[in-house]
Amino acid sequence: MTTVTGRARRSHIRSAQTRAAWILVVPFLIVFAAMFLIPLAYSAYLSTFTSQLVGGQVFAGLTNYVRALQDPSFWGGLGRVALFLFVQVPIMLAASIFFALALDSGRVRAGKVARLLIFVPYAVPSVVATLMWGYLYGTDFGLITQVFHTLGLQAPNLLSAKNVLGSTMNIVCWEFIGYNMIILYAALRSIPNDIYEAAEIDGAGQIRVAWNIKLPAIRQAILLTVIFSIIGSFQLFNEPSLLFNIAPNSVGTDFTPNLYAYNVAFRNQEINYAAAIAFLLGIFIMIISFVVQTLTNRKERLA
Repeated sequence: MTTVTGRARRSHIRSAQTRAAWILVVPFLIVFAAMFLIPLAYSAYLSTFTSQLVGGQVFAGLTNYVRALQDPSFWGGLGRVALFLFVQVPIMLAASIFFALALDSGRVRAGKVARLLIFVPYAVPSVVATLMWGYLYGTDFGLITQVFHTLGLQAPNLLSAKNVLGSTMNIVCWEFIGYNMIILYAALRSIPNDIYEAAEIDGAGQIRVAWNIKLPAIRQAILLTVIFSIIGSFQLFNEPSLLFNIAPNSVGTDFTPNLYAYNVAFRNQEINYAAAIAFLLGIFIMIISFVVQTLTNRKERLA
């Protein structure tokens, strides 16, 4: 009798826990569906139509996607983003890893202040950061130009068509090194101290500990920052959009796929085509992120 009563009580507790879980989760699911899934489905629906002067919205199937795949502006922006990805992301993550390891070593004076100073640029809105760096890059009254002139040197045009991509890389690095550093630093702080004590007994120095213990232990955190950086690179919009207003001859309306889709939608009034571009970009992001994660997991299994 006691056993039956205990089972009934446990079943009642599980049922109550299940109800409480659903009560807490359902509001999120409603907001998620209303703010993400429904707009996404509507965008997919729009991408299969074209707008005509006679007839209005006409079903076009995959015509917009075929057009995007044949659009040199789309591929040009994608190429610039790919170059941005392969140059800027390794530099940014290398700096983030270096700062995280330096702070975790405990040998940096005023470590809390240093951590805060490195992280502060991430708290600055990207719009403000871009405007600030745009002023510094200015060819007439910019601080960098003034410093070069004071030294009697020829100032480089950092907003020229040849240099503007590198200037954009610098802005994004300044913004996100601190963000990635915090993720990696938090992962480093979760490593048990027993491992470090064993390494010190074996006579391992700071560099060896960092290379053989710390970096392998935070591999998943590094992978997370890599995937976030890949997504962020393909979503690049604020920086080139504002630099377009500062240097329109260097930053075109198709500088990045996101900027191109925005201009196609709101300047050219081709909403359907812009939706197709956005979906293609999302597909590229998913494929690249999946490949990176698969290759990383395969290396871990082989190691």
